[in-house]
Amino acid sequence: MSAADHNPLVEFRDVSFTHASANVPIISQLSFSVQPGETLVLLGESGCGKTTTLKLINRLLLPSSGQVMVENKPTTAWDPIRLRRRTGYVIQDGGLFPHFTVARNVALVPSLAGWDEARTRTRVDELLSLVGLAPHEFSARYPGELSGGQRQRVGVARALAADPPLLLLDEPFGALDPLTRATLQRQFAELTRRLRKTAVFVTHDVREALLLGTRIGLMHQGRLRLLETPENFLKSQDQRAVAYLQTLELVPAGSVQEERS
Repeated sequence: MSAADHNPLVEFRDVSFTHASANVPIISQLSFSVQPGETLVLLGESGCGKTTTLKLINRLLLPSSGQVMVENKPTTAWDPIRLRRRTGYVIQDGGLFPHFTVARNVALVPSLAGWDEARTRTRVDELLSLVGLAPHEFSARYPGELSGGQRQRVGVARALAADPPLLLLDEPFGALDPLTRATLQRQFAELTRRLRKTAVFVTHDVREALLLGTRIGLMHQGRLRLLETPENFLKSQDQRAVAYLQTLELVPAGSVQEERS
């Protein structure tokens, strides 16, 4: 077993979370770890606790019981601002500030971290190029002047701006048309491999989970029902996993594995 196996970047230790006004836990006894360089996809229907799990990682929420560890330290021991600057966060439609230009949106975290203007400008240009947006063409535009796919690319660039060790992505491609979504899925998979980023990715789309995940965590009613590699997920006899896989019956046999290769 390698040293990395002893030092997960994220670890949930018997974590439960209940809103103060609710009687039923949103997540219950959640235990898993995320190793450096891995993309863990949390798959499940709306309301199963996926987004709550993400918010527990960057301390937007605190566990009702158990511990959430990030870089071997409980989130309760982290300064919230410092923790969030070490986690890039991407949501549907990018979550961009509409009154900021593209360049200013991407530069937000480096600017807050005190980077000088030249370093920040260089980083913005580098990242826009990385996500396929020519800096000379897109830097001065506003989010309202972009397509949905372009806004999502800017959102990914912003999440990467200060080179955080961890990315959290909450259904980032869910609102896009199928062709744009497929393109961004491929680009995201390539980026995470090239940059060796660790990511926790939330989706309700099993095809997306199979394409992007190093492992897939199947959530149901706040619990982690199954945690497997994509290859083993495809072979699972778990009832809910089988139900998800049946939605792929219109996809030609072998196409999921071919796209991952």
